[in-house]
Amino acid sequence: MEKYRCFGGFSLHWFVLLLVFVCIIMVPRAQGWSKEGHMMTCRIAQALLEPEAAEAVQNLLPHYVDGDLSALCVWPDQIRHWYRYRWTSPLHFIDTPDNACTFDYSRDCHDQHGVKNMCVAGAVQNFTSQLSHYTEGTSDRRYNMTEALLFLSHFMGDIHQPMHVGFTTDEGGNTIALRWYRHKSNLHHVWDREIIQQAMKDYYDKDMELLLQDILANITDGFWSDDVTSWKHCDDQRSCINKYATESINIACKWGYKDVGVGETLAEDYFLPRLPVVEKRIAQGGVRLAAILNRVFSSDQETEVADEASHSPT
Repeated sequence: MEKYRCFGGFSLHWFVLLLVFVCIIMVPRAQGWSKEGHMMTCRIAQALLEPEAAEAVQNLLPHYVDGDLSALCVWPDQIRHWYRYRWTSPLHFIDTPDNACTFDYSRDCHDQHGVKNMCVAGAVQNFTSQLSHYTEGTSDRRYNMTEALLFLSHFMGDIHQPMHVGFTTDEGGNTIALRWYRHKSNLHHVWDREIIQQAMKDYYDKDMELLLQDILANITDGFWSDDVTSWKHCDDQRSCINKYATESINIACKWGYKDVGVGETLAEDYFLPRLPVVEKRIAQGGVRLAAILNRVFSSDQETEVADEASHSPT
């Protein structure tokens, strides 16, 4: 697998995380799921952690977030254009052939220069493998386990956002300019943020906590309670990641791109059928993130093949 970069420098690392945490609070930016979408994915996951995984997450998080994983789940978006982390930019998405509506890892998982494994599916695989070394006692010093946790948590959100596995020419809907109700937007941004924000405005008094409660209720004893076991089941990590990406491009074709053209106005007719789709993808991302963390932080987990977890070249 293409080697991914990892960083040392303990004191500088914590300073950078603190600085970025301040940036998250002061300068929200909508990349990937909105801030709320990523936070809800991580809140769902943390609520479903088993004791060993919960303790590991607590140990890896910086003290100033008080054990709250969701407080740093937007971090990879905040730093993706920083020089030090610029290599992570292609890890947030997958470009697939226009109108193919399929995902093929060997065909699609690469960056704009053709470097293999540089896509969100490769990133989930890589950072999962890095975290699998945590239980070895020495917490494999080749890897920065805190960064691996934050990257994995974020990228599990991204791979479940349907337009992050979109068509190459329009950059996952980014170049499809349109109007969302009365303001300018684009198709990618509609799925990243507009649908979530509209739901919060229309039904939840702009309160993310109320929306999150509804999603959690549908996981535990509502619409999706009978599906949760199948969501998190995974015999082989690579095939499961491929399934998540395939689900996203299928949804992008069925619900995202369908009947949408440049310059159109999207409103109720588009919003209402797609809100349940967005909520379900946030739920699935959270449930599956929890399943991965429970597995990799379990004391009896089988360590993954060492060559799947690695650094990228400088």
